[in-house]
Amino acid sequence: MKINNRFGIASILSVSLLIFIVSVYSACNQDKNTNATGNPSEPAEFEFLSDEIFVGENTCRECHAEQFEAWQGSHHDLAMQEANESTVLGDFADKTYTTPEGMKTRFYRVGDEFWVNTEGGDGEYHDCKILYTFGVTPLQQYIIEFPKGKYQCLSTAWDSVEKKWFDLYPGLHVIHSEWLHQSKGALNWNTMCADCHSTNVRKNFIERADSFHTQYSIINVSCEACHGPGKRHVENARKGEGSYAYSEDEQLMLTTNISPKVQVDQCARCHARREQMTLSYNFNGTFVDHYFPQLLTQGMYHADGQILDEVYVYGSFIQSKMYMNNVKCTDCHDAHSMELKFIGNKLCQQCHVPEKFDTPQHTFHQPDTEGSQCVNCHMTGNTYMVNDYRRDHSFRIPRPDLSIKYQTPNACIQCHTDQTNEWAWENYKKWYGTRDSIHHTDILAEGREGHASSIHNLLQLSSDSHSPPIVRATAIHYLGNMGNEQASMSIVKYLKDEEPLVRGATLDALNPYQVPAQFLNDIYPLLSDEKRSIRIKAFNSLVGLPLNQIPQQYHSDYKMAKVEFLDYLEATADFSGGQANKALYYERIGDVDNAIRAYSKALEIDDHNNRVRNNLANLYYQKGELDKAEKAFRKIIEQEPEYGYTYYSLGLLLAEKGKYSQAIPVLETGIEKMPENMRAYYNLGLIYQNTGELDKAEKIFLNGLKKDPQNESILYALVFYYGNQLKDMSQAKYYAQQLVEYYPNNQEYRQMLQNLSQSLPQ
Repeated sequence: MKINNRFGIASILSVSLLIFIVSVYSACNQDKNTNATGNPSEPAEFEFLSDEIFVGENTCRECHAEQFEAWQGSHHDLAMQEANESTVLGDFADKTYTTPEGMKTRFYRVGDEFWVNTEGGDGEYHDCKILYTFGVTPLQQYIIEFPKGKYQCLSTAWDSVEKKWFDLYPGLHVIHSEWLHQSKGALNWNTMCADCHSTNVRKNFIERADSFHTQYSIINVSCEACHGPGKRHVENARKGEGSYAYSEDEQLMLTTNISPKVQVDQCARCHARREQMTLSYNFNGTFVDHYFPQLLTQGMYHADGQILDEVYVYGSFIQSKMYMNNVKCTDCHDAHSMELKFIGNKLCQQCHVPEKFDTPQHTFHQPDTEGSQCVNCHMTGNTYMVNDYRRDHSFRIPRPDLSIKYQTPNACIQCHTDQTNEWAWENYKKWYGTRDSIHHTDILAEGREGHASSIHNLLQLSSDSHSPPIVRATAIHYLGNMGNEQASMSIVKYLKDEEPLVRGATLDALNPYQVPAQFLNDIYPLLSDEKRSIRIKAFNSLVGLPLNQIPQQYHSDYKMAKVEFLDYLEATADFSGGQANKALYYERIGDVDNAIRAYSKALEIDDHNNRVRNNLANLYYQKGELDKAEKAFRKIIEQEPEYGYTYYSLGLLLAEKGKYSQAIPVLETGIEKMPENMRAYYNLGLIYQNTGELDKAEKIFLNGLKKDPQNESILYALVFYYGNQLKDMSQAKYYAQQLVEYYPNNQEYRQMLQNLSQSLPQ
């Protein structure tokens, strides 16, 4: 079954609370509200755009031939194509590629058609027809059809530069049950790819049926993917009879009269690592109305903000001085061909005086060498998808000193691979001197470490309106991670910041799952924030709070934001993380059964998401379904045997079931894997007491106390152990004295010490 260029995948829609119509999403919550004028209104429905208002590139070509010619053959034009003789670049002449881990894919032809024999989701090999190509250079991927409207990209791709097949996961043995497998979510076109490779995509995931009814208006990234639907524009132009000029009522995007930051914002939609907040991109509002970008956090970026994972361009570019000084995408890239406007340093010389910067006195390399090229020092990069080298767009100065301190990359030793960071730093100081100020990269790197000493600098950075918004937002994120009351009190003011990234990061940093009551009055106004993603985050912070506890003046905004929040949950329901968010929502409103169903669905999508499995196990525990909880914990241990905390959780569960002989070795392993978990020492000691193994109880308590001499629970346990078990009141008094010394405001401990003192001979 083929993706229809006009009406989408033909499939039967299951009867559901969510009904997808051609252009309108009907919200299930139809509570009456009052709008700003006091008139009754329904919660806003999400508007999908109809295919009929998209005219196609050939219509655009009638008036914009020059732009069309530049676009034709570009990466946007060739983003997705039907597989045929002219579009398929790979060698299908009965070639077999075998990964080092043993998965085989045979590429062959049947007449004019292109086929593969490859591993499916059941672990068996199947013959599949190639329906679409994805991209052109430096690699091309191929799409096959699966049941339920799912389309999958093969994990074996064609290197269109080296002319060879290769594996997208070199060194990984990906089994058919894993999310990374070519039959699963990581390579699912509907979920991971379609939104940015075609025009006017509506994902249309039907959760109850676990199926997709994905539609698009135009197969590739056409003119209207960037400029928006052109029907009204064309109608006005044809009426104009030669005197036509663009009018505001056409609401076209990415026109020549927009500001630099608005242009970057509009390109960001597909050039950012981001979370989708709406059911489709319908050209209404801005980037932050439909998405929220990934901040500069661990796993995605290096500690100083350099790109690490596949984060694309937006998150690095908006860190830069260039962005802050109104440099935009089309200052360097042609808007339609996407090629660079100039080759070599001439591109940078549009702004940077060559006599100052393009000289050996600045570069310390001979002219026309690799080391003299601006981009090789200021735009280092990473290779993604095995052969796709992409440059970091933060345009940073190399910092060997940060590399020494935080193990971050720098341009110097990426070229001089036989040298060290220390060598690079000595040369840097000789050429440029030491830095005379703290840059935000230093503060972010320090903040990631989580030390209390970094709070002052993070607070200063978060309030610096001259710093890039994403940098300020990341500083606030780190402050939220501190668990420091002073830090939380200091950042709440940023809920009123003019930058949406800062407001959103602040909502997240204030712990949306347990917002302190004193912050609620600061959050209520954000239910009507001008940006949808902020309204959604604000509602998320208030989930579980009874409506009658929310001031009446915010009820209408609350109900409107709830509809948008539920749309957001639906938009991400095909992700394991999206189902986890849905489960958390159900947990907070007290619907444990639906929370369990959502966590279970999350594990169907990604069976290795053990953060989800841990939450599910805890819910089973709450419901008293201890056998199911035990099974979940054991599955986590099977998949992640080095993660110590699960042994602790399982050990407690086994103890509660009275299986002490099983609980003891599990907790011992937990301590071995995670020796800083003091609760494991405490609980294992209690179990030893219950089983009468008093010497072992004493030993484990004392071992824990060596790790954390002021640990309240262990000190208390030792008082009880010596006083009640061994009747050694002198030792009990010793540990009671420590409790009082470390926790002087606890009257219970003072009374306990007094009682023990009175029991001893004077």
